[in-house]
Amino acid sequence: MVKLKSVDEQYIDFLQNIQDYFNKNTQTIHKARNELKIISYKNKEFVVKSFKQPNLLRRIIYTYFRDTKAKKSFDNSIKIGSLTPEPIGYIEFYDAGLLAQSYFVAEKFPYDFTIREPLLDDNFEYKTEILEAFATFTYTLHQNNILHKDYSPGNILIKKDGKEFIFKIVDINRMEFKNLSLDERMKNFAKLWINDQDLKTVIEAYAKTAHINPQNAYQTALNYSHALKAKVNMKKRLKGIEVVN
Repeated sequence: MVKLKSVDEQYIDFLQNIQDYFNKNTQTIHKARNELKIISYKNKEFVVKSFKQPNLLRRIIYTYFRDTKAKKSFDNSIKIGSLTPEPIGYIEFYDAGLLAQSYFVAEKFPYDFTIREPLLDDNFEYKTEILEAFATFTYTLHQNNILHKDYSPGNILIKKDGKEFIFKIVDINRMEFKNLSLDERMKNFAKLWINDQDLKTVIEAYAKTAHINPQNAYQTALNYSHALKAKVNMKKRLKGIEVVN
């Protein structure tokens, strides 16, 4: 059994044969729990995300009780609109009545870097301008009731367009859509693993756009940032992993 949905009928054949396209393709751009590849089809480039086959219990859950990550990625991308790369569709393959494999496909966004690079490099060109633009982009997400629950550096793509910076979010299967409190907004910055000074730059720009008290907003964001770092670093120490702040 196969379940699929596409934004356009022209991509139905592509989706139905996605396993062949994916297995024959060697342009892997990320491989960990899930795998992402760049695949060309009809003179366009797409990013195809293959989700790892879940264990038996989760196969049952995703088959009968919960939307798959591929479906959630597609549905969320439709809700988010232009703030994420344009979605093409998703497809689910079932074996013996249970979910086996699933894929999500979106157009490739020609980004220049992620937010990680300016966060790690004090001499990154236009760093301050990028961080301020990032603050405005995040405010736009929040004002549209969009909470990215894995708002980490690799999931924020940036393209320089003249003097402007265009942002897109990816890895969007874990989202919430709701009116956000100031606490939830500031906590959303914690997974960036951002240093205190850069966080101050971002939050001051956010506060200016949002017309909120910058000192209170920064202290709240700082508390969440430090708390997450302490928690993650403690886990690393317990595992004997070297800690990098």
